[in-house]
Amino acid sequence: MATMRTLSKNLPYLQQQFCALLGNTSAPVKVMSIVVLLGYFLSFSQEAVNVLSVRPGYIFPPAFWIWTAFTFCFLELHFWEVLIDIVTVGLCGKLIEPLWTSLEVVTFFGIVNLGVAMISASFYLFLYMCTSDTMLLFDIHIHGMAGYIAGVCVAVKQIMPDHILLKTPLGKMTNRNVPLNVFLASLVVWLLGLLEGTYPTMFASGLLVSWTYLRFYQWHSNGTKGDMADNFTFASFFPTVLQPPIAVFSNTVHSFLVRLRLCRRTVRKFDMAAAPTGVTVTLPGIDPHDMERRRLIALKALNERLGKTDTSVSSLSGIPRPSQKDRSKIATSPVPTSAAAGSVVSIPMPSSVESHSLSPSFVTPPVQSAVVDISGSSTSPSST
Repeated sequence: MATMRTLSKNLPYLQQQFCALLGNTSAPVKVMSIVVLLGYFLSFSQEAVNVLSVRPGYIFPPAFWIWTAFTFCFLELHFWEVLIDIVTVGLCGKLIEPLWTSLEVVTFFGIVNLGVAMISASFYLFLYMCTSDTMLLFDIHIHGMAGYIAGVCVAVKQIMPDHILLKTPLGKMTNRNVPLNVFLASLVVWLLGLLEGTYPTMFASGLLVSWTYLRFYQWHSNGTKGDMADNFTFASFFPTVLQPPIAVFSNTVHSFLVRLRLCRRTVRKFDMAAAPTGVTVTLPGIDPHDMERRRLIALKALNERLGKTDTSVSSLSGIPRPSQKDRSKIATSPVPTSAAAGSVVSIPMPSSVESHSLSPSFVTPPVQSAVVDISGSSTSPSST
């Protein structure tokens, strides 16, 4: 009674928040929410459940009820599942649709649910092959948006991987931990008998399909395809301790799919104009040690060429430039402002000129000073 009383008091507030969640969303989000509500009302008819849900024995030939792959996601048998589906679709419209487009959201919705229908049905078909239990083919009903909820978790992990959701004594829970934790929680609830066995199966299928699409096939507005970020690898869904062996397994599977041409090889692109200095880019197929050896050889050749250029320039310059000391002597020598006719000025010459020869055949005699007549009559230099 206390719980019902608390729920009745908070019902107007919850209704207000629910309306605000869907009030400013796009048309596709509203249509999905309305169709989920209609599917819930149709779930009271067993015939509608048989026709709209995916059953492994009917979706494949010879029956080939292919339409069920497009209708099963709107069928829910419990109202609390309907609420979760609507909240998930609303969050997708609030968090993901502004970064993508409405068309991309609808495309993601269709690809994920179609993949979930096929993979889940194939899983139960495999179980039938192992057990020969016909109930797995005709009594299993795959329905609901569990796979799409997993896809939204993966998309949020891709967009905001380090956003902190909860702080616990064991550590912080971020968006990168949500997909695996929800899957494990669904397994626990199923083991307790509170959830159908199809829910964990659909959720795991949604994780695989959504990650594969976002990792390799989603087109972006800048013309790129997929997301090759290191924090979006398949191993990043697991704890740090388990990532190395899972990375080995996932890389092996990826290489096998590349050989079968079912998946493309990873190609990394670098914007060198925006890269900081000191960044080294290693290209596939080139040994880093070989690149370093080639770089040292090229650097040595460049230094030798620059050394030869400096030697040739110094040989053509003739007389070397005066030293800084000699320049200061010339600059500070007193020059008379008024001199009588016939006065001379003695200017000391650089000492480096005394022993420098212009050519092998001509030796400059030592000169200590030069006498210059500033009265207008020229006099020849004389040695003192």
